[in-house]
Amino acid sequence: MTDYNKGKIKSVAGPLVIAKGMRGCEMYEVVRVGNEGLMGETIKLIEDLAYIQVYEDTTGLKPGEDVIRTGAPLSVELGPGIITNFYDGIQRPLLAIKEKSGDFIGRGIDVPSLDPEKKWDFRPIAKEGDELQGGDFLGEVDESKVIAHKIMVPPGKKGKVAEIKSGAFTVNEVIAVLDDNGDKVELTMKQKWPVRIGRPFKEKLDPKEPLLTGQRIYDTFFPIAKGGTAAIPGGFGTGKTVSQHQLAKWADSQVVVYVGCGERGNEMTEVLMTFPQLDDPNTGEKLMERSTLIANTSNMPVAAREASIYTGVTIAEYYRDMGYDVALMADSSSRWAEALREISGRLEEMPGEEGFPAYLGTKLADFYERAGRVLTAGSEKRMGSVSIIGAVSPPGGDFSEPVSQNTLRVVSSFWALDTNLADRRHFPAINWLTSYSLYLDFVRNWYDENIDKEFMVIRGDMMAILEKESELQEIVQLVGQDALPEADRALLEVARMIREDYLQQHAYHEVDSYCPKEKQFLMLKVIVKFYTEVKKAIELGISANRITGVKIKDEIARMKYEPNQQFSKRYEELIKSIESEFESLRNQ
Repeated sequence: MTDYNKGKIKSVAGPLVIAKGMRGCEMYEVVRVGNEGLMGETIKLIEDLAYIQVYEDTTGLKPGEDVIRTGAPLSVELGPGIITNFYDGIQRPLLAIKEKSGDFIGRGIDVPSLDPEKKWDFRPIAKEGDELQGGDFLGEVDESKVIAHKIMVPPGKKGKVAEIKSGAFTVNEVIAVLDDNGDKVELTMKQKWPVRIGRPFKEKLDPKEPLLTGQRIYDTFFPIAKGGTAAIPGGFGTGKTVSQHQLAKWADSQVVVYVGCGERGNEMTEVLMTFPQLDDPNTGEKLMERSTLIANTSNMPVAAREASIYTGVTIAEYYRDMGYDVALMADSSSRWAEALREISGRLEEMPGEEGFPAYLGTKLADFYERAGRVLTAGSEKRMGSVSIIGAVSPPGGDFSEPVSQNTLRVVSSFWALDTNLADRRHFPAINWLTSYSLYLDFVRNWYDENIDKEFMVIRGDMMAILEKESELQEIVQLVGQDALPEADRALLEVARMIREDYLQQHAYHEVDSYCPKEKQFLMLKVIVKFYTEVKKAIELGISANRITGVKIKDEIARMKYEPNQQFSKRYEELIKSIESEFESLRNQ
C-alpha cells in the first residue's frame, strides 16, 4: 500500500527540492526533508511531484531520502512570550537554538516558538456563562513590563464559557472550556495561524491619525497614518537601516515588530545588541519591552527570507487584534524579492523584468495590503492597526528597477533617500522634492485639532520655498548667486535654514534624536517669523548681504538641540531676538 504521507527526494537544486510520491500533498504544506528533517514548504505540485522550497541549507541532501508530510501549512505560534524574543525567519527562538546547537544554527533543529515550560500568571476577564466568539478576550497576562497580553478566543471558535481558570499556567495548559452546542472546546493561551493568510477582522477603517515618529522630515512633510504603508528606497550608504532603527525606536506605536530580511549580519547584530539597551520615551522602560525581532541575515538560506516577511506580519496582526497599534519594519523587501527571483529561476518560470518573477507586483501588494487600521474581530468594539514601513535597496540607487516601481504602486508614503544628500552628510537623506505622502488630506483634521490649524498651512509654505529654491539653483549654476534679485537671494537663505536647521536631524544626539510635535510646530514658527522679517527688510531696501549677516541665524541653527521640555520658553526668546535684531537692522 502506498504511503502518501511520505515521499522520496527526486532532485536537489539549491534551496529547491523536488520530491516524488507526494500525491495528495497540498500547496504551501510544510514538509520535513531528508534524514535530518529540514523544514520546507511545497510551492508547486505536478501529479505526484512536489516542488519544495527548503528553509535550511540543503548541502548533503541525496536523492532517495525521505520527505515527510506534516499536513499543515507554515504557521506561527501566537501567545505570551513573543515580545522581547529574537526569532529566525520561521519563528525559531535564536536563544533556544543557541542553547541546543551553539553559536551556529544546526540543520534540522526544531525548537518550540513559545517556551513550553514557562508559567504565566493568567487573570480571567470572561466569566462562566458568557457567550464568546473568535476575538473575544478570555483574560490577560503581563507579557512584559509594558505589554498586557490579551488571551483571545481563536478565530472560528465560539461558545458559552463552561469553565475558566485563574493562576499560573504554561501556554499549552487548558485555561478555559467553551460549550459550543454540546461540543467541548478546550482553549489554551496559545493559538496557531497560517502565515500566508491574513487574520480576520470586521472592517477596515480610513486612516485618520498620523503615526508620529519624532522625525521632522516625516511628521511635518510626509506623514504616514496609523495603519498606513511607507517605503524607504535608497542606494548603499544612504541611511535606510538607521532610518528604520529611528522609526522603530520612536514611532508612536505600542508594539514594534522588526524584520531583518536578508540584511548584512553586522546590521542585524547592531539591532540585536542595541534594542535591549534603548530607553523607550513613551514608557520609561527599555524599548525591547514592547518589541520582537525576526533576524534573517544575508548568509542564511535564501528561502527563509520569504517566510520571515509573512512571519512578521502575522505576529503584527495578532497584536493588532488585541487593540494595539503595531509598527512593522521590513528591512529590506529587495532582499525578499531576490529570494523570490532565485526560487522562480529554480522553478524555471518565465522571468519578468530583470529576472524577477512576473508575479512580483502581486506578492508585494499582498504583503502591504495586510497593513491597515481595523475594527477587530470579537463582540466588543475595538480598533487596532498595523503600519508597514519597508526599506527598498535598489542597485545603484536606481528607482526605476522593478522592486522600487512595484512598491511605489502599493504604498502611500514614499520617502526617497538621496545619494547626493547622503554624500553631503545631510541625514536623514530624504529628498523633499521626490518624496510624497498620500495621507496628507486624511490626517489634516488631526493636525488641526491636536497641534494647530496653522501647522499644515506653514508646511505648505515651507514646501513652496524649497521648490522655489530648486528652481533658483538652476539659475545660480548658470549666472551665479549675485545675479539674482535681492528677494530671491534672501529666499535661498531661508531655504538653507529649512534644510539645515529643520530637516537635518542627528539620529545619535540625546536631544535631537527625537523631536515632539509641539517642538516641531514652534521650530517652524521661528523660521516663519524669520522669513516674515526678511521680507519686510527687503521691501525697505535692505540688502540680502546685510540680512544674511544677522547673528540670530546661529541661535536658530542651535534651536534643535534645546531640551524638548524647555523649548517653549526658548521659542519666546528666539521670537523676541528676531524682532529686536531686525528692528536694529532697519534703524541702521
